[in-house]
Amino acid sequence: MTLTIGKVRGLQQLSDERGILAMCAMDHRGSLQRLINPGAPERVDAAVLTAYKLDLAEALAPVATAVLLDPIHGAAQAVVSGALPARTGLIVSLEESGYSTDAGGRITTLLPGWSVAKVKRMGAQAVKVLLYYRSDHPTAERQRAVVRQVAAEARAHDLPFVLEPLIYPTPEVEGGAAGFAARKGELIVQAASDLAALGIDVLKTEFPGSAEACRRVDEVSPVPWVLLSAGVEFDTFARQLEVACRAGASGFLGGRAVWEDGLRLADPVDRRRWLRTVAADRMRRLHDIASTHGRPWWKTFGDTLDRLAPVGPDWYRTYGDAGRQNSSEPRWA
Repeated sequence: MTLTIGKVRGLQQLSDERGILAMCAMDHRGSLQRLINPGAPERVDAAVLTAYKLDLAEALAPVATAVLLDPIHGAAQAVVSGALPARTGLIVSLEESGYSTDAGGRITTLLPGWSVAKVKRMGAQAVKVLLYYRSDHPTAERQRAVVRQVAAEARAHDLPFVLEPLIYPTPEVEGGAAGFAARKGELIVQAASDLAALGIDVLKTEFPGSAEACRRVDEVSPVPWVLLSAGVEFDTFARQLEVACRAGASGFLGGRAVWEDGLRLADPVDRRRWLRTVAADRMRRLHDIASTHGRPWWKTFGDTLDRLAPVGPDWYRTYGDAGRQNSSEPRWA
């Protein structure tokens, strides 16, 4: 498989010198409001959300290879405040917070007024979409269409595309929490099989439950994959990450497992101190696990990095020509 120069460079900027992706998610909106004020999350205003995100970025971006931020409360603010170091990669989310529903299925909506082109223009290294997905639900094709659209735009602008499928329960199918838990692993693997070949560059996946299921994710994904934390306790996530990396994962893009405990602290001084110490140490520990057991992202595509985007002395003459033919602003369905 070959990659374009822009995507190779973007992935290099998201990873360490070995090709390991040690990334921290900070793009939470509704869930962060609920964490800050469980009794009245709607009272948490934009300024407060931004303040919390800047605390996260200042403490954790220096020990991450990249961070994931949202365009409303975090991405630009982290750049102009200096909270995001120049050497740390930036991924920006495209979707609205939450979801709409259709016949019991969850629908991802992309943020109006925002696009891959604008993410590229602001200087970020990648885009990300959280996609609610059930392969066995009638909304599956509609959700796959979102992936194809974003993939086309990312291809046109030569920007890496990180996809985060999230599996959700359908009570009419599983009949309850136990039934969903029994099926969740196979649904995660099926989502990887359905979506990873649709033009994405990195798959951000939930832990599918076992080493064998992780190996199946690795088998069906033609692109590098990383593990998300899904709000589990830190020690649990660290164990899951080692299992995933031994099975072929290239690292992690975790959030709440790293920093949620500290954000529960009401005193801002205590919160910032906790983030700079405990949370930063957690990031370093996870990075060590991924470095020890993980596969460099480029090895998923080929044996050596220089074979991913073959270039000769005239490569620049046609570079981007195919992308420009499809570089209009996206028309989100």
